[in-house]
Amino acid sequence: MDCENGTDIVEFVLLGLSTQPEHQPLFFLIFLLMYLAGLLGNIMMIVLITLDARLQTPMYFLLRSLSVVDVGFISVTVPQMLAHLISSSKTIPFYSCMAQFFFFYIFGVTDLLMVSIMALDRFVAICNPLHYVTVMNQKFCRHLVAGCWIVSTLHSVLHAGLLLRLSYRGDNHLTHYFCDHQPLLQLSCSDISMNEAAIFFEGVVVILGPFVFIIVTYARIVAAVIKFSSSGRRKAFSTCSSHLTIVVLFYGAIIGVYFLPTSTYSSQHGTIFAVMYTVITPMSNPYIYSLRNKDVKEALRDLLGKRVFSH
Repeated sequence: MDCENGTDIVEFVLLGLSTQPEHQPLFFLIFLLMYLAGLLGNIMMIVLITLDARLQTPMYFLLRSLSVVDVGFISVTVPQMLAHLISSSKTIPFYSCMAQFFFFYIFGVTDLLMVSIMALDRFVAICNPLHYVTVMNQKFCRHLVAGCWIVSTLHSVLHAGLLLRLSYRGDNHLTHYFCDHQPLLQLSCSDISMNEAAIFFEGVVVILGPFVFIIVTYARIVAAVIKFSSSGRRKAFSTCSSHLTIVVLFYGAIIGVYFLPTSTYSSQHGTIFAVMYTVITPMSNPYIYSLRNKDVKEALRDLLGKRVFSH
């Protein structure tokens, strides 16, 4: 990259998932189906929880909020990726790229924080069931969700502002399918030490903080559950297993991308991890969390007027 003689970048070229043209139709079909499945599952959950009186509980309020976030999260990156897979043009204007980064961070961090709130919900439901309705009341849940949005917005403003202060000249090829943090830092001609410091220090609080909270919460859940009867243990672990699966996939991928130095960043590994947390996780959430639930199946059966969802 020629930073000394290069001109200021006005647009970026997103290299996408593969530079091989013969792979792109297959990728388009796969990710189109995943995107539609993600939209269908999350929108279905929003509609069911809004319309069905049986689902007016704290847990489902949080699940509906999570589905709203997931619709935004998967829609920030995937439609553009699909358009680039079937188009000869792979460019994105500079400020559109920064806007995508900003909203990607808002939805992504909100999703992370919502996952930690789900751990709190499971903890109260399992360890303090008699006080569950009073502790996880509607007002408290709304405050928790609002807090997630506020924190994620401040987080996004910080990192987008730090990116905008950098200089970008010369090479404008981003080795990714959307405008992510590490690929943008790699193209910068400026000193990125402040950006990396913000990722490691502020990011530890916003991202790893909730992760530690989840670990501590589940340690307390396990300590309580081992005292239950065998049937009680099975039921408790069943309600937690889905959440833990998403936690491992989501946090594992994000830590693998954002908490490694830029100098060690691998575009191939970064893309694989990014697909996991930008596409697979928001697509899977409604199916893993909710559509296996008996109350949700009954609500869906009643809404559609069919018996195919009955056991």
